Amino acid sequence: MVLPQRETVLIRGAYVMTLEAELGDVAGGDVLIRDGAIAAVGRGLEAPGAAVIEAGGMIALPGFVDTHWHMWNTLLRCMSGDRPEHGYFKTSVGLGQVFEAEDVYQGTRLACAEAIHSGITTVHDWSHNVRGPECALAGLRALQESGLRGRFSYGYRQAHPNEEAMDLEHLEQLAGEWERHAPGGLLRLGMAWRGTAGSNPTIRVPAKVYLAEIKAARRLGLPISVHASGPPWAAGQIRALAEAGLLGPDMQVVHGNAATEDEIRALAEAGAAVSVSPFTELHIGYGMPRTSEFLAAGIPTGLSVDTTVLAGNADMSGIMKVTQAVENGKAQNEFHLTARRTLELATVDSARSLGLGEVVGTLRPGKRADVILISPHGPNLGVFAEPAHMVVSAAQPANIDTVVVDGRVLKRHGRLTRRDADAVGWEADRALARVRERAGWW
Repeated sequence: MVLPQRETVLIRGAYVMTLEAELGDVAGGDVLIRDGAIAAVGRGLEAPGAAVIEAGGMIALPGFVDTHWHMWNTLLRCMSGDRPEHGYFKTSVGLGQVFEAEDVYQGTRLACAEAIHSGITTVHDWSHNVRGPECALAGLRALQESGLRGRFSYGYRQAHPNEEAMDLEHLEQLAGEWERHAPGGLLRLGMAWRGTAGSNPTIRVPAKVYLAEIKAARRLGLPISVHASGPPWAAGQIRALAEAGLLGPDMQVVHGNAATEDEIRALAEAGAAVSVSPFTELHIGYGMPRTSEFLAAGIPTGLSVDTTVLAGNADMSGIMKVTQAVENGKAQNEFHLTARRTLELATVDSARSLGLGEVVGTLRPGKRADVILISPHGPNLGVFAEPAHMVVSAAQPANIDTVVVDGRVLKRHGRLTRRDADAVGWEADRALARVRERAGWW
């Protein structure tokens, strides 16, 4: 599927939240998009021949940035049950083992459609069910077709033998021909690394294996993302990485709920980034997120969907809402984490967590044109109040009127422009039925 041509687009008359300190908010403002980039922000902009989007009464802001999402298992949405035998790890491992390339494609495509619907313009596909080169290429194909910006982090597979390294040969091949797979720079390649163990309590990786993996990533110049110190039993994993000299500015640590003050300091000193997923971390019982503590240490910290097996959906406003509530509850202070600061976590800070801070995350002229429009119309909003509070506390995916990624309009008037969302869902449902049949899971 060929992506549509970029247009020159003039978004006119919106309440523009640039999230840039120098530019601030521009009431009744315009955003001019040209050649996939933000050309200008202001009032009364002129652009003869541009496609005009009348956005009076709407909020314009940078697209949301997801920093860690197992997109393949969106096919298993809401399947984590209420008993240990149907818990998240049992479900993802049990069903993940019978996935074929087409199932990875269908799960990732469904996630991409939901991302666009929800105003998420950048995704981090933490692909930890690479059952062979064909599975990696299937997930990558779904990302390519979507028009989203993102990182594809090449990982291992569900039930991957601990003593066996991931497919480093195919990873190297993919890195060498990346421009052929992902032309234009929308997608970047990374490594989804198991580290010493990861979040799954059944994983204990020998040092010779995890060292071979991380050395390969660094030799190829790939950013690395690793689950570490999430659940209570995983305490000390960040310390182990620090003591081994493996932390660095090319690494993003996921979760970190059990991180100690010394470990947080080690992350900051190493220049590492963090991804948190408060909704799923609370749901699965990892304990309180450490979002405020990471921010206080100056660590680039982003928000993530993680997995819809637990979260149910990819509603970034919902993730922001729980993030703010948890941090204010921990601080016993209504004003500890403001709505605007929370919104920055889902945009500015998340972009920094992925190393994209100079590319997206704000509406600054020169950055790539990833823009969303939120309409206040609808029974869950209905009035135009303080914009940051509206986005964090009240907005839902149905309120996302328009989504632009790299100058391409992927959602308009509340509908996807490139996909029939219902058809994507039907095909995913049929794929899940086949997975369940192969697994004998009813």
